Amino acid sequence: MLHWTTIANFLGGIGLFLLGMRLMTDGLKVAAGGALRELLKAATGSRLRALVFGAGITALVQSSSAVIFATIGFVNAGLLGLGPAVNLIIGANLGTTLTSWIVALVGFKLDLKLFAMPMIVLGTALWLSGSSRREALGGAVIGFGVFFLGLDVLKEAFSGLDRALDLAAIAGDGVLALLMFTGIGALLTLLMQSSSAALAVTLTAAAQGVIPLEAAAGVVVGANIGTTSTAVFATLGATAAARRTAAAHVIFNVVAGAIALLLLPWLIALSRLIADATGASDLPATQLAILHTQVNLLGVMVIWPLLPRLVTWLERRFLAAEKADAALPRHLDDTVLATPRLALDATWQEIERMGGMAMALARAVISQEEANPEKLAEEVATLERLGERIVDFSARINSGGDAVIDEALPDALRAAQHYRAVIDSALDLSRSPRTGLSDGALETIIALEASVDRALTALADLTSQTGVSPAEVVATFDNLYRQTKADLLRRGSRGELRSATLVQALDRLSSIRRIVNQTRKATVLMLGRPV
Repeated sequence: MLHWTTIANFLGGIGLFLLGMRLMTDGLKVAAGGALRELLKAATGSRLRALVFGAGITALVQSSSAVIFATIGFVNAGLLGLGPAVNLIIGANLGTTLTSWIVALVGFKLDLKLFAMPMIVLGTALWLSGSSRREALGGAVIGFGVFFLGLDVLKEAFSGLDRALDLAAIAGDGVLALLMFTGIGALLTLLMQSSSAALAVTLTAAAQGVIPLEAAAGVVVGANIGTTSTAVFATLGATAAARRTAAAHVIFNVVAGAIALLLLPWLIALSRLIADATGASDLPATQLAILHTQVNLLGVMVIWPLLPRLVTWLERRFLAAEKADAALPRHLDDTVLATPRLALDATWQEIERMGGMAMALARAVISQEEANPEKLAEEVATLERLGERIVDFSARINSGGDAVIDEALPDALRAAQHYRAVIDSALDLSRSPRTGLSDGALETIIALEASVDRALTALADLTSQTGVSPAEVVATFDNLYRQTKADLLRRGSRGELRSATLVQALDRLSSIRRIVNQTRKATVLMLGRPV
């Protein structure tokens, strides 16, 4: 019969394990700062490099979920394409097998308290040092210590439990029993939101004889499948890019898990052969670590040749929401808030998208293509909602004392405000049509509006090879603006234009000039953003 102290130790061990992993992940992300950002960006070089980076970073931070969230953030921020992101995710699944090896090779051969306590002391000293970078690194070191402390508590909780609880006898054997243990693995991961924690529990239970190897193998496969729940929950209400990236994670784990279940008897036999060859035949935890590695390697072998088609297929998914509501952000996602530099990048990307929409609206109004007042009001309202969402998102970015973020974030909001001013000016422009003008005056204004289109195009496409810089185009516009205004005033003074028509024409010119000037100011800020 289970004693309440055993249950308390079991739950406490899981709690310490999860706390340790959280401290490790958060501390390493902050300590790495921009380095993690640069490392992930470097992964775009090739498919194999992305795979290796994903595995290596996951092994470092001991959390595939953290790497996947960061990857989703890069996709949202436009810094990483879907193809490299999928390769990173596959690598992250390989990297997460390191947890199994740590538990198998260290958890039952060392006195974990003697290993954990010095790490906690060292981490605390770093944490109290005062430096933000050392404080974050100290938190990560404390996390490693708490990680092993939780593993030690779990080992003690399972000690002797094999005599009180015979899971094999409860479940029986056969396909139904295997599916039940697979479901238990998925459920453990779902409840703890960590496949590493579920695997640690499973390997510890198998090492203590609480669960037979075959049943534990089913739990390992289930935990591998259940880890997709974290990514799925993270994408509820998220952007289409986040959903595509999470879908790749789900597809990989489900395919790998399904194949592993079909081949499980042979995979277990192969794990035993490898364990026998390395002298670990009497260590169930080592055999399960081998099995876990095999499952993910098998998934890579199956999915790798199909990746180009998978990426193409995913890029055509989740488009309905984006088409239905243009006010939904394409780059802003709560998953990136955990990494402030990523959140800043995403904010700039969304502002750039808003600017493109604002300039398209201004062009349509200037050319008088936007003649439907109701449609214009709807488009303006859409852009206003998008602007509000950008401001709300930026308010939730915690710089953590990062000088780059503290300096760049106000500039980002200024750029957003300039684009909102473009929208307001376009709305004012729609109220000043080209009516009642003489042929000469109309021709003059149309020439100015053509200059506006060139200026906006140059500002929007700063990499164009036209040989004309945006500054030169804006200067050309300013000269033509002054000439057009002077021409209208001369025509008005000679009685060629009625006073009301003249005022309306001058108002139109003023709105056009504000559109160009506000776009120029926003572009200057966009060019100065950190890269």
